[in-house]
Amino acid sequence: MDDVPLRDVIREKIRTGIAEGTWRPGTRLVERDLAEDFGVSRVPVREALRALESEGFVELLPRRGAVVRVLTRSVVEDLFDIRQVLEVLAARLVAERIDDEGLAQLAASVEHGRRALDAGDHSWAGTANTAFHEDLLRLTGNDSLRAVLQPLTGRLRWLFRQTTDHERVQSEHEQLLAAIRMRDAELAAAVALAHVRASRHMVVDGMPGEASEP
Repeated sequence: MDDVPLRDVIREKIRTGIAEGTWRPGTRLVERDLAEDFGVSRVPVREALRALESEGFVELLPRRGAVVRVLTRSVVEDLFDIRQVLEVLAARLVAERIDDEGLAQLAASVEHGRRALDAGDHSWAGTANTAFHEDLLRLTGNDSLRAVLQPLTGRLRWLFRQTTDHERVQSEHEQLLAAIRMRDAELAAAVALAHVRASRHMVVDGMPGEASEP
């Protein structure tokens, strides 16, 4: 982290906090308070907020400053379109390429999700859900794919945290792990597709519709 600009460190911290619900849509992000929380000057915080505006996470409003942006239904639909393509491809690649060490890592990720459910800890379950999907992407071994998706990482984390049916998600993760363990690329892709579609219905159907143009 010594080589990473401070503004980027702060940006990642704020982005993660938004994705994980620490700062809800509509929340003001006050430069002075953030600088005190992170133990830095206001300059890197200001630069981080400008970068997050360009990524679509915050709005910089006159007299209000930075406010966490509300992700609209159409934006969430777009994210699910991207996630569907991403995860089907990732599942296929992982099933084709994974080694025993990678299998052990993915199995451990799934086990964390099961332990979270057994403990009744939904916050932990949400973290485990995000970790599973990020592990799946990492285990593709496709650095170019990861680089292309890097700007979307924060928004995808936000998407993973919207899950409320943790038992269904955990069951589908276990099914996907089983397909990958069999090295069945087509089955893994099919399970991944069904998983994303089920999550899409749950999240998007629960969002208010957007007003049409007059």
